[in-house]
Amino acid sequence: MSSKDREVRRATAQKRILIRSGKSPYDVVPVEEALHKDVFATNSGNLIFSDAAHKILQTPHTEVVSNGIRSDASAAGRINEEYDAFVVPLANAFRPSFEPQLKRLTRLISRLKIPVVVLGIGAQTGLGYNPARLKPMEPSVRAFVSAVLERSASIGVRGEFTEKYLKDMGFRDVEVIGCPSLFLYGKELAVQKREAELTSDSWIAINGSHSAVQKQGLDRIIRRTHERYPNLRFIGQNLSDARQLHWRDLSDPNGRVTAMPTHPDHPMYREDKVRVYIDPVTWIDDLRAFDYSFGSRIHGNIAALLAGTPATVLCGDSRTLELCRYFEIPYRRIDKLPEDIDPARLYEEADFSALTGNHHERFERFTAFLDKNGLENTFTHGDGGVAFDERMRSLTFPAGIRPWNDTDMASLGARFGWLNSRITELSADNTRLKRELARAKAGAKATGAVSAPTSVYRRARRVVGRPIRKVMQSGRK
Repeated sequence: MSSKDREVRRATAQKRILIRSGKSPYDVVPVEEALHKDVFATNSGNLIFSDAAHKILQTPHTEVVSNGIRSDASAAGRINEEYDAFVVPLANAFRPSFEPQLKRLTRLISRLKIPVVVLGIGAQTGLGYNPARLKPMEPSVRAFVSAVLERSASIGVRGEFTEKYLKDMGFRDVEVIGCPSLFLYGKELAVQKREAELTSDSWIAINGSHSAVQKQGLDRIIRRTHERYPNLRFIGQNLSDARQLHWRDLSDPNGRVTAMPTHPDHPMYREDKVRVYIDPVTWIDDLRAFDYSFGSRIHGNIAALLAGTPATVLCGDSRTLELCRYFEIPYRRIDKLPEDIDPARLYEEADFSALTGNHHERFERFTAFLDKNGLENTFTHGDGGVAFDERMRSLTFPAGIRPWNDTDMASLGARFGWLNSRITELSADNTRLKRELARAKAGAKATGAVSAPTSVYRRARRVVGRPIRKVMQSGRK
C-alpha cells in the first residue's frame, strides 16, 4: 500500500479487515472453477459462517477482504502494512486432522502486529466430551491460543466443551459465542412449523457425512426415509460429493461409500434427488421451499434454520452437540435413535421456542464480544446488512450442483469446454517452463552447476504434469 493510500485511509477512518475465508461472498465462481480451486475448503458449510462474518463486519467504516484459506507466514509483512485486523472464523479446528493447518496459522499469527480475532472455534471429540484424543496436539492448541490472545482481548469458542477444554489448559479469556452463521440476519431468527405434521407429500431435506453413513447408521435412516417420502432431497457438503455429482469422479476415498446418495450408484443420485451448493445464498434460498430438514450436518441444518425451515440435528460428536446446546437447536444424539426413527416424529417433537426466543440475548453476547475486540458490526454501526443483501441479490450465482445423469450435448459441451480450456492453459505453462528449463540448462552448462536444471524440471513436473493428469482422468470419467 502506498503512503498516499495510507493517508486516505486515515483521513476517512476506513478500517481494513482481512478475513480468513475460501472466497468473498461476492465472488461468482463457475462450478468447474469452484471445484478445481476448492473455494469452500473441502466443506461448503465453511462458507456459511465465513459469509455471515463478512456481512456482519461490513460497515460504512470498514472494508472486509477475503484472504483465502492459505496461511502463508511470509505474507505477514504485507498484512501488517495493509490491514488493521485479521479475523479468523473457524469451526472444529481443534482436531488431529487439522493440526498441520493450525500450526501454519499459528506461524502466520505469531508474525502479525495487528489485532487477531477468532470467531467460534471448536474442539472435536466424541459425544461424551472426553478430550483424551486431543492430548497429543495440546502443544499446538496452546501455541495457537497463546498467539491469538497476545493480539486480542479474548477468544470466541463454539460452546461449553471447548470453553472447558481451553480453561482446563489455564486460559481465562475464553468466551462462548456460538457460530457467526446464525447471526446472518442479526437478532432476527424466525423459524416456524408451516405444517401441522409431515406427510408422504412433504418436502424434506436430509444431510450427513460419510462417517455418519458408514459408522453411525445414517445409511439406514436415509434408505427408510427415501422409501417413505418421495419428495426427499439429500444435500451434500464435501468437495468429493460435489465432484461425484458434477464429474462422476470417484477418485477420492469417499467414492467407495456407495451408501452415500452422492454416489452415482445410489438410487437418489439416479432420481436427481441430490444437491451440493457452491454458495450459501442459493443453498438457503432453495431450502425455503422445504417443510423440514434433518441430519448430522450442523451447517446443513443451520442453512435450513436461516431459511425459516424447521430442522433437527442428529448429533454424532462434540462439535455438533455443544453448538446445538448453546443455540438450543432441536437435536437428538445419533447413537440413541430408535431403529425405526421417522422424520415425522422428529418434526413433531421439535420445539423452536428457545432457539428463537433466546436468540436476541445470544446476539447481544456476540456483538459485545466484537466490541471488546475492537470490531464494529453492521447491525449496530451500519445499515443492518441492507447494502450487503442488495449486492448479493444483484449477482447471479450458480444453481446447486445436480447429479450428472444426462448425456445431452449442452451438458457435455460445458464440461468438456472447461476441460479443454484447462489443458490449453496448462500447455501454455508447459511451453513456458520448457523454455525456462532450457535457459537454466544452458546457464548451468556455462557455469558448471547442475542443481538449477533439476529444480526447474521438478517444478515444471509439479506445476504441469500433475494437473494435466488430473484433468485427463476427469475427462475420461
